[in-house]
Amino acid sequence: MNKFAVIGHPLTQSLSAVMHNAMFKELGLDCSYELLDTESEDLVTRVKQLKSQGYGGFNVTIPLKVPITLFLDEFDKLADLAGCANTVKIMPDKSLYGYNTDIYGFQKAIPEETQKEIKGQKVSILGTGGAARAAAIAFCQIGVSEIDFYARNIINASKMVNFLRENFKSTKFNLKQMQSLKDLSDSKMLVNSTPIGMRGKAMGTSPIEEDIIITLPKTETITATVYDIVYNPLKTELLKLAQKNGYKTITGIDMFVHQGAKAFEIWTGQKAKPEIMKIAALEALAE
Repeated sequence: MNKFAVIGHPLTQSLSAVMHNAMFKELGLDCSYELLDTESEDLVTRVKQLKSQGYGGFNVTIPLKVPITLFLDEFDKLADLAGCANTVKIMPDKSLYGYNTDIYGFQKAIPEETQKEIKGQKVSILGTGGAARAAAIAFCQIGVSEIDFYARNIINASKMVNFLRENFKSTKFNLKQMQSLKDLSDSKMLVNSTPIGMRGKAMGTSPIEEDIIITLPKTETITATVYDIVYNPLKTELLKLAQKNGYKTITGIDMFVHQGAKAFEIWTGQKAKPEIMKIAALEALAE
């Protein structure tokens, strides 16, 4: 049996096992997928275990998407650009090949019409971790003109922003203090890349107040979109507030499913069926 897993902390909210095991079953593959709760200080031990105990690959979630890069022998172009990986394939010689399927998943979840609307426009991202990097690169691929990052720790985030500036010359990047966020009237999309609002991480809380959300543009010609990468719960407090005030919303479930489908294909060499994976995840959320 081929074994796969996700590592990170906390994993109580994760539906990765539900989604991947449903796909293994659908295709009749003799594979299993499990949750391996792993804190930062345990990463070295966990990687050794995954390599020695016959795992074929693993996913990586917060807070390990950046630290895992220290263990990778090779990585694809997107993981290299993002400076973080969320999918790792363990090769026959036990070397680790890292991928970033979050970028693909993040972009795939944005409707084509919305992608056209934000091309050449400014967008804002809450947070500067691995998911924020993936979102930023997807936005650069779409062709946005400017990205505002809102960070709790400017010093920690400045290295990432400088890296993006070097690699994506046609996009302007601004780094701002989260506490300074008052007005989003010039942003066509707001993304929450933080875990705030996630089950087990301040669920029922929005990362920003309603009076800031309603500064997003809403006119006859353009209605801003609020995109929360948190998928459990499906409708976060941020999305509830956005919907209540008439904004378009994107839940985290499609990004989650599409990044997972891409990881599945990397590991197994077989085509995934995102619709099967999404149904499994939605059924688990409804329980």
